[in-house]
Amino acid sequence: MKERYESLDEYIADLQAEIAQSENCANHYYQLGMAMLAKVDYMEAEDAFLNAVRLSPRLAEGFVQLGGLCLHKGDYDGCLRYNEEASNIRAKYPVPQANIGFCHLQMGNVKKAKTALNKAITWDPNFLQARTTLASAHFMEEDYDACIEESNKVIEREPAFGPAWNNLALAFFEKGEFAKADDAVKNAQKAGYEVAAPFVEELKAKL
Repeated sequence: MKERYESLDEYIADLQAEIAQSENCANHYYQLGMAMLAKVDYMEAEDAFLNAVRLSPRLAEGFVQLGGLCLHKGDYDGCLRYNEEASNIRAKYPVPQANIGFCHLQMGNVKKAKTALNKAITWDPNFLQARTTLASAHFMEEDYDACIEESNKVIEREPAFGPAWNNLALAFFEKGEFAKADDAVKNAQKAGYEVAAPFVEELKAKL
């Protein structure tokens, strides 16, 4: 939100006034969508983003945001479609590929997930969330060493990245390295990540 506005509502009102004056500006609709996301008004955000991509069919960011709204509703197919559209529009755009990978992983398509996630990381080696999702994909394939390797790459870059510590904990547990798993759980919790309680209890029983 621009600093000259005293509140989010004031910013939204100004954007709506701009749109009333000129209904053909995709950027105004996109900014309105982002403001509505900040206001947690998902229906209005979706309407704004749909208008943005209608006016500017090559606005890749708009399709990514629409995909995010689908994800919020648990609509993985919709999220996939929007992110594939974004990826087709802009070559080597890592964000939609990471989202595509996440959706495929949630749908159980691990190989497709890894293909998309590896693209995202190739285009942005510091994309920590994509690396963490790739680590999860390795875990699902029971390749625990690869999961640990990817998780450590994330932690080297961002030591307080809770999801990566959680993946480490799960992988070390499966390898029978319970002390290392316990250390990873503690680091995940220190980072504010809520580790699944049944897993924590199961780990305690192994120590």
